[in-house]
Amino acid sequence: MAGIQYYKTIFTGREISNNTVQQEHESMKFFLSRVVTGEDRMMLQSTGIACHKTNYSVHCVANQPVRIDTGTMTVHTPSDQPVQETVVRPYARQEDHNLLKNVTPVKILQGNYTMLPACQYIHDVPAASFVRKYSKPMSHLSAYEVMNPAANQSVHCFPGAIIGLKFHGHLALNSSDTPGGHSMQDFKQFLRQAYNLKFAHVSEIKRPNLVLLSRRKTRRFLNEDEMASMMEELGFRVIIVARNNVISNLNKFARIINSCRVFVGAHGAGLTNELFLPAGAVMVQVELIGLEWAAATYYGDPASAMGVHYLPYRIEPEESSLLKVFERNHTVFKDPKSFSFEVGREIYLNHQNVRINLARFRETMVEALSIVEDSDI
Repeated sequence: MAGIQYYKTIFTGREISNNTVQQEHESMKFFLSRVVTGEDRMMLQSTGIACHKTNYSVHCVANQPVRIDTGTMTVHTPSDQPVQETVVRPYARQEDHNLLKNVTPVKILQGNYTMLPACQYIHDVPAASFVRKYSKPMSHLSAYEVMNPAANQSVHCFPGAIIGLKFHGHLALNSSDTPGGHSMQDFKQFLRQAYNLKFAHVSEIKRPNLVLLSRRKTRRFLNEDEMASMMEELGFRVIIVARNNVISNLNKFARIINSCRVFVGAHGAGLTNELFLPAGAVMVQVELIGLEWAAATYYGDPASAMGVHYLPYRIEPEESSLLKVFERNHTVFKDPKSFSFEVGREIYLNHQNVRINLARFRETMVEALSIVEDSDI
């Protein structure tokens, strides 16, 4: 503990009593213990580190000093136990092996070994998951500077650490699994503050803004211009945003989504941006053939927890480009679930576009308009 006191004095410029250091250390251990439950918490208390693994995610918690070599992305957790090695890819979709290929692995070495790297930087607060993306929200999660391992390859020493991400559900936040009991509404409020978003409720938006998410490679709207014209005839101010622009400038796109009353798009990761919609807004998802379950599970069902109205538009085979490749009575249309995940991804995600039936879709858009107009009353 004397070492902790010494470094606190250096970095804060103030003397701290041993009692204060001890209290802060115990407070840190208590907080970290709340990140895990059951047998994992017992393991953490007895060994100083515990890793929780599910089909979707892996995250490890250490309540003892760790040394993190950001050059090799290795976490050293010395103890009197036999040496063990755990590899974590910090991503909450462990079942998707294609996505995991793009996630940098973090190696955790735990046990009794002597070749520990020397500390180059010493910190008095626990380390959190390594991040490179989403600098805006990350900078608001902590009062401390976010470190980019790629830009600062050195050895950092911490009194504890949380490594990896925990899966709470698809686009969800389970309040019973967070130390502070936070909900999705709390998370949306956090995002509004992080991105400096203006609107909390759709009634605050006076213009009938509608964002149409445009895709360029797959799951494209083949009659996008006609869709926009129909929406404008209904009274919407249509803003077409290209999918690649979302990736390149998330800060700007967050503000655009936050200023719209209705958000329209085909099933895909771009719909994650419903997080930025104000409460009472409407998200219209075009559910393509073979993607109905994914559409509802990933984006439709989570909408209500965000205070967003969800309207699905399930296309018919005649609206899908797949009808030009397969017969109407083919298994592709009759039984999409019969295909393996890999084959289904290739057919329905990577090789399907849609030509919207404007008459049918108009009914959905009229309903969306009615919902947001009612919010003004």
